[in-house]
Amino acid sequence: MIEILSPAQLPGARAAGRLVGRILETLRRRTVAGTNLLEIDEWARTMIDDAGAVSCYVDYAPSFGRGPFGHHICTAVNDAVLHGLPHDRALADGDLLTLDLAVVLDGIAADSALSFVVGPTRPPECLALIDVTERALAAAIATVRPGARIGDLSHAIGEVLLGDGYRVNLQFGGHGIGSTMHQDPHVANTGRPGRGYRLRPGLLLALEPWVMADADELVTDPDGWTLRSATGCLTAHSEHTVAVTENGVEVLTLRPDVLE
Repeated sequence: MIEILSPAQLPGARAAGRLVGRILETLRRRTVAGTNLLEIDEWARTMIDDAGAVSCYVDYAPSFGRGPFGHHICTAVNDAVLHGLPHDRALADGDLLTLDLAVVLDGIAADSALSFVVGPTRPPECLALIDVTERALAAAIATVRPGARIGDLSHAIGEVLLGDGYRVNLQFGGHGIGSTMHQDPHVANTGRPGRGYRLRPGLLLALEPWVMADADELVTDPDGWTLRSATGCLTAHSEHTVAVTENGVEVLTLRPDVLE
C-alpha cells in the first residue's frame, strides 16, 4: 500500500516526527559508558507513554523476525546494525550505538535512527561510518521533490556509499510510512535514476542508509531479531522521515540539536 496524506494530516505527521526526534536526542544525551540497553528501552517507553504515543516495535512481528519484538526501541551495538533487540548489556566507552525508533502519534507514524559513539573516545573508523551514512541521507533528502522517482533517491544514496568504497546490502532499506510504520514504496540504498514510483505531495518516506565496514552480508542473532555484519565489522545507520511537499521536501524527524 502507498498512502498519500492530505494537507490536513501534515501537522499530525510533524508532531509525530518532532516526538521521535526529541526522544532520540534525549536518549543520545543520557547514554554514557555503563548505560544498560534495557535502561534505554525503559527511558524510551516512559517518554512514548508520557506523550500519548505508541511504539511501532512492541507488537512488531514481520515474517523475517521472531516476533513480536516486545521492546520499544531498537538498540544495535558495534557489529549489529538493524533490529537490535534490547538486552542486558552495559555499554562501554567507544561503543558504536545505533538507536532506531518509530512511534505512532494520533494515527500517524514517524521513524528515525541515529548512530553515535558512547563516551569520550572517538574511534576514527566509527566516525567514518557515521559520516558516510549521514552524507548519504542528506543526498537522498536533497533529491526529494514532486515528480522525482524512487530510483533517483536510491541512486543518490548509492553514489555516496559506493563512492566511499562501502558495499551496499539490498535486503533492507527505506520505505513508505503513514498510518503504519512500513509501507510501499521500498527505497533501496542504491539504484538506477529515473526508475520506480513517481513522488507526489503528501507521500511520507523513511530514508535509511546503513553500511557495514567491510561486508554486505548479514547474520541473525539467536534472539531472532538482531542483524549483524557477517564478518563482525562495525556498522552504522542514519534515518529520517520526510514528507514530499508541493515545493520539495520537509524533514519531519529533525532532532532538537539540529533545530537549535
